[in-house]
Amino acid sequence: MMPFRLSRRAFVAAAPLLMVPLGGGIATAAESDFSSFLAGVRRDASAQGIRPATIDIAFRYIQYLPHVVELDRKQPEQKMTFAEYLDKVVTQQRLEDGRRHLVDNRGLLQQVWQRFRVQPRFVVALWGVESDFGRTMGTYSVPSALATLAYDGRRGAMFRAELIAALKILDQGNVRADSMMGSWAGAMGQCQFMPTTFLSYAVDFDGDGRRDIWNDRNDVLGSIANYISRLGWRGEENWGREVAVPDNFDSRLAGLDSRRSTLEWGRLGVRPASGAAFTGREPAASLVLPDGAGGTALLVYDNFRVIKRWNNSNYFAAAVGYIADSIERG
Repeated sequence: MMPFRLSRRAFVAAAPLLMVPLGGGIATAAESDFSSFLAGVRRDASAQGIRPATIDIAFRYIQYLPHVVELDRKQPEQKMTFAEYLDKVVTQQRLEDGRRHLVDNRGLLQQVWQRFRVQPRFVVALWGVESDFGRTMGTYSVPSALATLAYDGRRGAMFRAELIAALKILDQGNVRADSMMGSWAGAMGQCQFMPTTFLSYAVDFDGDGRRDIWNDRNDVLGSIANYISRLGWRGEENWGREVAVPDNFDSRLAGLDSRRSTLEWGRLGVRPASGAAFTGREPAASLVLPDGAGGTALLVYDNFRVIKRWNNSNYFAAAVGYIADSIERG
């Protein structure tokens, strides 16, 4: 397996917000062309039924962000081992905060569980990994970042669709244009949803008429649960566990394409790292080796695959599981 590479989101907090006024005294050719590009977006948005007043207000805040282009083209990459990633993401502070949030939001999380059948500890764990419980949502104007990336052209069609989706979110009255903040790549709020994800999965959990994943904790936790539920979450199952494998274990048996009962894995010498024995009542499982043979071994269930549909990384999925397990134990 290739070494893990940090996602773009990991660099949002460190990257400064650079605003370049379109009407300033040192207008560049790129900025002039950017204005023409926005005129095309305006036509597309109007054709999709977005109100002119919404577009006018949003466009007051859209600026060309050269730094976003730099990040997209020359994003620094940092290779990490699984252990290094866990040290960075599954911190003692995050675990303590997760336990506190699990207790403080018990009533709300119980309502979320009843509606979406996602265990509270996993909702809190995803919240913690995505935005550190709302502390690191990003400091970029989402419309500006998306417009810049759509104009840049490398993945223009994708980001243009996200920009139109962002305008729809504004048109629905979910958030003000000057408050639609997120990562430089457009992931928004405490859930870090892209705008198209927001439109499909964000919920108005408290029924106040807005889907507010920036400031409304009801909507944040409800939206996390709705999304992971719609991805296929099984509320009666866990995610997996760390296991020990024999020194001579055949690593070709690992991988998400291979499922066996825990008793079969046991006959191959796989044992829970905790020292407890498999009961045989566990779901069929797959063996995952995040850093390849000789490293940490995980025996995972279908919910691990579901977390990977949220973020396609073994490291991310395992971190969510580790945090969920730890905050439940207290």
